Amino acid sequence: MTETLWKRYQDLLCVCNDIDLSLDLSRMRFPADYFESMAPRMEAAFDAMSALESGAIANPDENRRVGHYWLRTPSLAPSAELKAEIESMQQDVKAFAASVHKHAIVAPNGQPYSDLLIIGIGGSALGPQWIASALSVPNKDALRVHFLDNTDPEGIADTLAHIPSPETTLVVVISKSGSTPETRNGMLTTQKFFADHGLAFAPRAIAITGDGSKLYQTAQSEGWLKTFPMWNWVGGRTSELSAVGLLPAALQGIDIDAMLAGAAACDVHTRKRDVRKNPAALMALMWFYATNGKGEKDLVILPYKDKLLLFARYLQQLIMESLGKRLDLDGKEVFQGLTVYGNKGSTDQHAYVQQLRDGIANYFATFIDVLEYGGEMIEVDPDTTPGDYLHGFLLGTRTAIYESGRDSMTITVRRIDARTIGALIALFERTVGFYASLIHINAYHQPGVEAGKKAASRILDIQRRAIASLRTHEAMNVDQLAQAIDCDDPETLYRVLTYLHANGRIHASSENPYDFNRKFSK
Repeated sequence: MTETLWKRYQDLLCVCNDIDLSLDLSRMRFPADYFESMAPRMEAAFDAMSALESGAIANPDENRRVGHYWLRTPSLAPSAELKAEIESMQQDVKAFAASVHKHAIVAPNGQPYSDLLIIGIGGSALGPQWIASALSVPNKDALRVHFLDNTDPEGIADTLAHIPSPETTLVVVISKSGSTPETRNGMLTTQKFFADHGLAFAPRAIAITGDGSKLYQTAQSEGWLKTFPMWNWVGGRTSELSAVGLLPAALQGIDIDAMLAGAAACDVHTRKRDVRKNPAALMALMWFYATNGKGEKDLVILPYKDKLLLFARYLQQLIMESLGKRLDLDGKEVFQGLTVYGNKGSTDQHAYVQQLRDGIANYFATFIDVLEYGGEMIEVDPDTTPGDYLHGFLLGTRTAIYESGRDSMTITVRRIDARTIGALIALFERTVGFYASLIHINAYHQPGVEAGKKAASRILDIQRRAIASLRTHEAMNVDQLAQAIDCDDPETLYRVLTYLHANGRIHASSENPYDFNRKFSK
């Protein structure tokens, strides 16, 4: 078996030397005629991707193009105007960050900025968080970075409490529409935080938002320090190489030119119509093979590097929001998707690798091997360093799950730096696009997300009507209040009332939350 695998490894290894990246498919058990049988589907996927990059409408329900590939190669933009806008954004980001670093732009108290608070959610937070973690250099970052990425009051309070110097903290608020509730709530809470410290918010606030959005209007009317654009042709989950990701990275001191160059170089490889030389096409085909084109198995991301801890979280949004669709392009109900999870090696050795090796075979894995492990080269055993153990665990786990009949791929990179991160972003973005074509779905809209927002709005409306009614009526139980406010969902009303009572916002005749006859009052 070892000799056969060695030959298979040599035959199937896809090497991209200029970005120091390779993809090994030798542990995927696809049949010998697989590439040939999938050739017509793959040709259609190449055609769809070419049309996308040329500016074709990718989102018919919104009449919207999808242009994240133009961000790292502006010359591909379908008009001179768009090309100029992208280049202007990049220059503006670099100039602004340089002014902060050189202390030409300082805090209102005249001191250099020391900290950076990013307020966003989803694609406006996951990408920047991953980059901040992956490329941080302790004690050398230009600014310390903090994130508010939820509407959890306790989480917001914890983050704000850990900002060592509010006086010298720069704030970036990221929202395309300016009406995203989580981001808006984080912004309003942060404004109060600064006010409580006797500090003005506007002179230190930056907006990354759509032209004319509610956030844009707020920033203009209040005199915020700066605004940067978000375009409707860049989706949140593919926005890391727009101002959304570039500005936080540049302010932190990360080389964003290298990120863009790595992505652009990877794009060159992933445009090749020779499947065997295209790592994104190969990965998409492996996803299709492993899941039978129906999401029948999960994708486990296993990066053996602490700096890639948040990579799986980033990929969860990129992949699951893109591919989790009820309808295909013809309007047929298909319930597509690809579940993604992962942590990091070798932590995984002591967590869920036991199930990967001996449990239900409902997954395929992608290992990420980083050759240069960094840190001090200390021998902990003869001729053996901690990094040697890490590499040994990766290769050992890869072998163990293969011997147990599980499939895996391995992505190998030389090091984790800005260029490599850019290449990994581009690799997985293109893979998602190819795979979406193979399974005939639209990767670039998210109707399920919008449905969740509408449902939340309905519940908040029930809450507001319940509070208003309790202000003007005598105490009522759930059923009485449901009738009073014309609510046909008493269970949701009950949970809302229980939540309000737990937070001291209404009163109840009984402390027992399961006393369904207890009466509530304001």
